[in-house]
Amino acid sequence: MKKELEELLCQHEEFLVEGILNKNKLSELARKYDAKLLNVLMREEKIKSHFFSKLEEGILVFKKDVFLQFLNNKEFLPDSFTAYKTKIGLGSRDGSLLSESRDIVLNFPYKDCILEGGQTKEDTKRSEVFFNETLAPTEITRLLDDKVFTNFKRYDKEGEHEVQEIKEDDNFIIKGNNLVVLHSLKKRYAGKVKCIYIDPPYNTGNDSFGYNDRFNHSTWLTFMKNRLNIAKELLSDDGVIFVQCDDNEQAYLKVLMDEIFGNHNFLNCIAVKMSEPSGIKMSHVEKRLPKLKEYILLYKKNTVKLNEMKIPKENWDDEYKTVIVNLTKEELDFIKKVCKNENRIEEETHKVNQLLFKAEYKSLSEIYIVENIKTKKDKNNYNYKNAYRIFRATSISEKSTELLVKLKEKYNGRTFFSQITPQNKMYIIKGDFDITMKKPRTQVIFADEYLNYNPGDFWMDIKTTGLDNEGAVSLKNGKKPEVLIQRILELVTNEKDLVLDFHLGSGTTAAVAHKINRQYIGIEQMDYIENVSIERMKKVILGEQGGISKNVNWQGGGDFIYCELKNDVQDYKNKVIEAQTTEDLLELLKIAKKSSFLSYRIDSKKLKEKEFLELSFANQKQLLIDIVDNNNLYVNYTDINDDKYKVSIKDKKLNRDIYLEN
Repeated sequence: MKKELEELLCQHEEFLVEGILNKNKLSELARKYDAKLLNVLMREEKIKSHFFSKLEEGILVFKKDVFLQFLNNKEFLPDSFTAYKTKIGLGSRDGSLLSESRDIVLNFPYKDCILEGGQTKEDTKRSEVFFNETLAPTEITRLLDDKVFTNFKRYDKEGEHEVQEIKEDDNFIIKGNNLVVLHSLKKRYAGKVKCIYIDPPYNTGNDSFGYNDRFNHSTWLTFMKNRLNIAKELLSDDGVIFVQCDDNEQAYLKVLMDEIFGNHNFLNCIAVKMSEPSGIKMSHVEKRLPKLKEYILLYKKNTVKLNEMKIPKENWDDEYKTVIVNLTKEELDFIKKVCKNENRIEEETHKVNQLLFKAEYKSLSEIYIVENIKTKKDKNNYNYKNAYRIFRATSISEKSTELLVKLKEKYNGRTFFSQITPQNKMYIIKGDFDITMKKPRTQVIFADEYLNYNPGDFWMDIKTTGLDNEGAVSLKNGKKPEVLIQRILELVTNEKDLVLDFHLGSGTTAAVAHKINRQYIGIEQMDYIENVSIERMKKVILGEQGGISKNVNWQGGGDFIYCELKNDVQDYKNKVIEAQTTEDLLELLKIAKKSSFLSYRIDSKKLKEKEFLELSFANQKQLLIDIVDNNNLYVNYTDINDDKYKVSIKDKKLNRDIYLEN
């Protein structure tokens, strides 16, 4: 049939490019259901039967996917230029690539209050419980239009207050569908967010965290893609995004983020130790290795400058065992500063040597005896307190040793002196070395500069267990440790920078950002935002001492604004989800039939109560969810003055502040 199809299509100039049949052009016409192309295909019976399905009354339906798959076959038009552009990528079972799809898909899983089935344990353990709806571009535009915010409250040490105005540096905790909220924040915050950290559902099948996170791969990836696309718009040019996940989707997520942010903007895949090799995870070691780690994918938007990451060493390095006893901290700090400054002047170099010439040292063991320091704890305390003057000597190259011998002779056996290399590097030298050694230990390195280390992309030092009550709120298995978020934020942000977490959960990101003086926006849809996230932040303001509070000397203070999307049809959907009986659903069906919020696809006259009652309870719920126009879940900002929504004067003013219209 390949030959027949080619001969048929070649008869029409509309399908040719420079006289040659062109696959790309044919594909585009097929996707548009071009009338000319369809009429030509129906002329030959064999071709028509292959690419069309026949319905009752002689109606033919074009099998577009079959036709496109046929076009992409390597054997069709093998001499075509496109034959040499064979694409490799993620695809569906029918062989089509994800990148070739022209459909626009928005996914609203349970967390977004749209279910395919019910909420029983049995329902949630099905392999696919999420409702995917393909929307036209115009519908999506309306769905993601700016929305009205309401129920504004400002919290500080004195409690809850009315919000009078929105300030440039305000912190926000927002309740609502995170996809919709992100788009509503675009006008105010596009290009201003320095750091995004999210801990999205892992797609594990574990439903212990208040929302079901059992997606299939395609649903999960689309769910993430929709949100990451707008997240990228909110990032500043030097902004970065961290996405935490585990083995279930890490590989797929990496491919997706490469597509959105560009693989050239990929920085690291950080491995974080998240559990100990103990407990129930060790019961199946004969089948698989216990899972101890998670991943954090790190991408920049365009440029990035990471802050120095210093992690304290757990144990004192015994190589540092010698103490300079007669120079003050100020004098030693001056010496170290001059050594690091390549623009040092001659007078500074001279002063350094004058100080070094008089320096004397003793061993730590001598100090311990003199100071009567005996226990390991007391020795450690002394070492860390005096790290600025405790040093070790390290070897240098043979060539440099030859120069040092000459310097030693010049300085007439001084215990310490400085050396300046041809590259203008300046080092402190311990001068009482044996000149007969090829590589004597001469270069002085102070302990205070090496008490910390950079863990790189392998973080094993963060305690991630026993966090049930961190932040003085309970959310079992749903928290990340504050020290983890602190490390992330301090790596890429400075004070006053804006941080965003649109999977806020228990509020860890907001709590840490507040304690280290970062501006923040947290978004969460689930109802526990009020008794978990908000309560946690209220305690933070009052000076809560869990997590990182002691490390950063947190004393309380500051404020944040709480607000939420103003529900429209979402209220109806929530009632459907919360319904317990068929009688409840039947009443909701009656409301729907009389409403204006049905999808334009639905004929209310066909919603028969008798047929409705024949459905299972789960399918009754799904039907009521399916018939709703998703464009009306929340009140659009363009409708803020519509009297039926009863938006207060105060809320109108605050919304104008958010949308920069005041």
